[in-house]
Amino acid sequence: MAVDLFERPTRQGSSPGQQPGRGSKQRERRWRVTARLEDRGRPSRSLVVALVLACLSLMTLDSAAGDSSPVEPVRRAVGEVLGPIEVGAAAVVRPFVAVPSWFRTHGDLRGEIGDLQAENARLRTEVNTADYDRNRLREYDGLTRAAEDLGYSLVPARVVGLGPAQSFSSTVTIDAGSQSGLRPDMTVLNNDGLVGRVVRVTRTTATVLLIVDADSVVGGRVGSSMELGSVEGRGQLGSTGRLDLELIDSSEVPNRDDAVVTWGSEGGAPYVAGVPIGRVTAVYSSLRETAQRAVVEPYVDFAALDLVGVVVPSGTASDRAVIEADGSVR
Repeated sequence: MAVDLFERPTRQGSSPGQQPGRGSKQRERRWRVTARLEDRGRPSRSLVVALVLACLSLMTLDSAAGDSSPVEPVRRAVGEVLGPIEVGAAAVVRPFVAVPSWFRTHGDLRGEIGDLQAENARLRTEVNTADYDRNRLREYDGLTRAAEDLGYSLVPARVVGLGPAQSFSSTVTIDAGSQSGLRPDMTVLNNDGLVGRVVRVTRTTATVLLIVDADSVVGGRVGSSMELGSVEGRGQLGSTGRLDLELIDSSEVPNRDDAVVTWGSEGGAPYVAGVPIGRVTAVYSSLRETAQRAVVEPYVDFAALDLVGVVVPSGTASDRAVIEADGSVR
């Protein structure tokens, strides 16, 4: 039988007489060829080991030789070539790299400026209030000494208001009331001397009638002769405010610069004994009366009242610190 040599071979799987498994063998053959080609593209293991050993040897030689290293000329040449390039690249990139740092630095500087301004304001406030704080400290120290010298317990308070001029009375309001242990007819003083007496009390405040008020009468004693008399106010505040002293014994004449202190009331109300009132500055005679009168300049500057102390019994319950008679604070 003649065979057609130019007959086109049929596709795999098209002929019913094709042998099974022939296609899978061809695929395995192709995968082996591909793997062989990939292995050709990889360096051999011996080459990698040789390169690693060469690098280690070169590093050891360079480290041991120091400046005379055979690699030094190569390193210098590479540096001369790449150095200008690195400098130029750094100059170009530097502005862009510095942008985030600029924002961070700008924010930090603004924060530091704010802190410095706050510190400046605090220091300025301390300078402006230094005299005020110094005066307050001196008044508090003086009040503590007054409690110890006079032997009375004191509730410290601050003057928070002056009586209205329409009331025709000389009064002040202090920031202590019944919660602090205060009640009417208590003696009020400061580190200079007698201030007045409590006339009205609320839970948190009290009204004090000053001894310079025209309706104020205080029992007084002249220090040099121990003569008794009454001290009356003229209703004037400030540096011109004066008191009038009239002794019980009209034949006695007080001396100039004699000190006048409180005589004291029964039970210590409204005035306790021994509190300084003022000093005698002049003596005059009344035409209508045969008695001698003395002008007394008060020790207290009523135009600059701030810290005062209210005399209370020892052990009085109070919502604030109490200065005891021994100078301690309870």
